[in-house]
Amino acid sequence: MRRPLVAGNWKMHGTCASIKQLLNELSAETLPNTIDIAVFPGLIHLQTAFAQVSDSVIAVGSQDCAVQLEEGAMTGETSALQLKDIGCSLVLVGHSERRQLQEESDRVICRKFIAAQAAGLTPVLCVGESLAEREAGQALATVQQQIDAVLVELGVEVLSQAVIAYEPIWAIGTGLTATPEQAQDIHAQIRAHIATYSASVAQELRIVYGGSVKAANAAELFAQADIDGGLVGGASLNAKEFGAICRAAGN
Repeated sequence: MRRPLVAGNWKMHGTCASIKQLLNELSAETLPNTIDIAVFPGLIHLQTAFAQVSDSVIAVGSQDCAVQLEEGAMTGETSALQLKDIGCSLVLVGHSERRQLQEESDRVICRKFIAAQAAGLTPVLCVGESLAEREAGQALATVQQQIDAVLVELGVEVLSQAVIAYEPIWAIGTGLTATPEQAQDIHAQIRAHIATYSASVAQELRIVYGGSVKAANAAELFAQADIDGGLVGGASLNAKEFGAICRAAGN
């Protein structure tokens, strides 16, 4: 039985004061103990988040890591080992905003995946298609290519210590959401694709959905057989909304 994961990607939001308030409010929510819960603050607010969640079940992850594992001359970068050192347990790899705004290639994303696992972090590999790719019938091919950039290079077993987040680009921050049936279809096909390499890895792999997840649609999304939780954007900045999403996953 796969244990659901609900994670909040805060992106470039928050101040020390607002994050303290958000996490205080979230800690006051009734959160299920049958799921994993994580938040991904901006880099400069990781320490603030750690201080607030030290006595809770909430894990903290980073939104990115460097391609290089060791310390070195990489101004502005943060290594996975440094993230592990301060207490991170997860890291986002290949989010569509990094792919687009920083022009990160599949090769770069694969190197970050390697660095994350080498440091003992769980990489959350983000994959998803654009609206043009979906309308052209290329959604699954795009997602498979993004997964294969890691899977073929490193072997299927690396996915036993990872999470995949399916985030259709056209549904991120747009208010649009894939229907539960659309999301389930891609999730099921991702799992089937990985099963061609290893049925056991595919069965155990957590595949979470991201793309305008909110309390109003969470229960229906999480009821799908192959959706194992959510990577939540804007709704994770509201404690009551995020708490409701967590409870939906717990049910």
